[in-house]
Amino acid sequence: MLLITMNQEQFEYDVHSLVKAFYPLEEVKIKKEGELPFLDIKYKESSISFTMKNQKSEIERNKEDRIDTKNKLKREIYELLSLETKKKLPWGTLTGIRPVKLAMKLLEAGKKEREVKEYLKETYLLSNEKLELSLEIAKREKQIVKQFHIRDGYSLYIGIPFCPTTCLYCSFPSFPIHQWKGRVNDYLDALEKEIKGTWDILKEKKLDTIYIGGGTPTSLTPEELSCLLSMIEKYFPIKEALEFTVEAGRPDTMTREKLSALRKYGIERISINPQTMEERTLELIGRSHSKEQVKEAFYLARELGFSNINMDLILGLPGEGKGEIRRTIEEVKKMDPDSLTVHSLAVKRASKLGQWMEEHPEQLLLNNEEIMNIPYEGARQMGLLPYYLYRQKNMAGNFENVGYAKPGKYGMYNIITMEEKQSILALGAGSISKRVHADGRIERCENVKDVALYIEKIDEMIERKRKLLTDF
Repeated sequence: MLLITMNQEQFEYDVHSLVKAFYPLEEVKIKKEGELPFLDIKYKESSISFTMKNQKSEIERNKEDRIDTKNKLKREIYELLSLETKKKLPWGTLTGIRPVKLAMKLLEAGKKEREVKEYLKETYLLSNEKLELSLEIAKREKQIVKQFHIRDGYSLYIGIPFCPTTCLYCSFPSFPIHQWKGRVNDYLDALEKEIKGTWDILKEKKLDTIYIGGGTPTSLTPEELSCLLSMIEKYFPIKEALEFTVEAGRPDTMTREKLSALRKYGIERISINPQTMEERTLELIGRSHSKEQVKEAFYLARELGFSNINMDLILGLPGEGKGEIRRTIEEVKKMDPDSLTVHSLAVKRASKLGQWMEEHPEQLLLNNEEIMNIPYEGARQMGLLPYYLYRQKNMAGNFENVGYAKPGKYGMYNIITMEEKQSILALGAGSISKRVHADGRIERCENVKDVALYIEKIDEMIERKRKLLTDF
């Protein structure tokens, strides 16, 4: 365990995340005091001092500018950790999940590309590769966002929290569908009540995107899917939306009947997510499908007219190295999806993988630039361009998740959630509604994650949203 002592409660999250990025396999704890700490931070009236082993340093403290102080503190800790570990992080001192948002703000403020790069390099110590990637995506997003009704529009999210099984790495709220077979209709009834109770708040606004996620929405039966889509169509102008996406996700849940039900409502964009095309890994992570089922689902979707198919991959899965990842990319290239989302594995404590990794630490792959470049190059060869990016805590190798797509096939809901420029009405268990004010201030309200509790407290969920979005 690495102990950090701080005599004041300030910037603890940033310090913890930065140390964890350098020492991903270590437990990191922050306390006010302790014996022989790995890192000791002392806030003084006009300075902050740092002691790590035999290294000592001090920076000026600007009490009038909290952000400046935080950035100085993180740069100093970064330099100490870099000297100690003999390594540099691709994202430098950045610990937030939306690095592209920084570049976007600077571009929107009228900064030139050179100025944006200089600022990000000096302030956050980004590598040249991440600078180029951030700026490329920011410029592309800036053009795509012009299609949205930022101030007089909204996006709609519907959560279906059921899955065939829970994957080893998953920390999202999901419930095994076989345990809820008898109560799915109760959930859909509660969801319809929430729709009825909230749709009118935004009825004068433009609906830009719709996203049905989870969970795995296609774990529902064809009849249940049709019921869900029918109730959405009844209250929302789905034909006016720029994009309607369904996170089909698991190939083992897709049938001709279910996909036909989606096409009946004009849905063209779905995700079919193998995560890997290695049979051994699929079995280990609990996906319960084969790589052949991935291919069958993909070609069936193409046959039925889905013209925008996304596929997700995860780098850093247990036991996978360069050879396994190259084989997966070659299989994906043969299918030629319209977009590809490349995730760097984030080990969440809430997931089964967190416990599994504690028992098998030798299996954890810390991604490196060479490994990350394999799917990146594969995406480029398929004509897919990077269009959105986000990061998570405890990502393998301190890398990122990047969405690639063919021109005109970008996942627009993904962009609007990352850039936080538009309000989102989110319905269903575990969903989070978001109100973006004209001044950029953001308010959120969450639905409870537990399905039974969601059904029981549906009136409270409705009231929360009405309070958040009234007078929008």
